[in-house]
Amino acid sequence: MVLTQADNIPEHTEKKDADMHVAVIVSDCSRRIPVSTIGQKRSAIIGILTPTSLETRVRVRYAETDQMGVVYHAHYLVWMEVGRVELCRASGFRYRDLEQDGILMAVVEANCRYLAPALYDDEVVIRTRIETANARVVRFAYEMDAAHDGHRLAEGYTVHVFCGPNRRAAKLPEKYHAVFGIGE
Repeated sequence: MVLTQADNIPEHTEKKDADMHVAVIVSDCSRRIPVSTIGQKRSAIIGILTPTSLETRVRVRYAETDQMGVVYHAHYLVWMEVGRVELCRASGFRYRDLEQDGILMAVVEANCRYLAPALYDDEVVIRTRIETANARVVRFAYEMDAAHDGHRLAEGYTVHVFCGPNRRAAKLPEKYHAVFGIGE
C-alpha cells in the first residue's frame, strides 16, 4: 500500500502489542499514518510519508519500581529506547534493517531530566521525535507524560553516531536519508 494525499487516513490508530505492553500512535505535523500499514511494503512507505513524531504508551510494571512504588530512574532510558525503536518501525524500517545493511547506531550521549515520579501501574506516554540528523549523527528527543492527566514526568534526548560493522563512524546509506529527514 502506497499512501498518497488522496488516501483517507484516520485521525489516529492504536496498536497494542501484548509482549511489549505498548500502544503506538503514529503522527506527523499534518496527517496520521494508520499503524496497520506499518510493515507492509516498507520500501513504499520510506520516503513517502514518514512520521516526525510518535507516541508510545507503556504501563509501569512492578519490576520497574523501588520499594516506594516509584519508577527507578534507569527505566526512563529503557522507555526512550522503546520510543525510538517504535518510531523507526513506524517510519518503515527496523533497527535490524540497518544492521543488515552494515550500519549500527551507537549511543554517544544520553540525557534525562526527571520532573515528577511515575508510579506503579501508571500509564506513561512516550513522545519521540528526531530532533536533528545528518549522514553521520542523529539526535532523538523524548517527552514522557502521565497518561491520566498529561503532566510531564521526564524529558530527554539521545545522540547516536552511525557506525559500520567495525564500530567506526560511517555514513548513513542514502536510502535511509528521507526516513531521518536528511536533505529535506
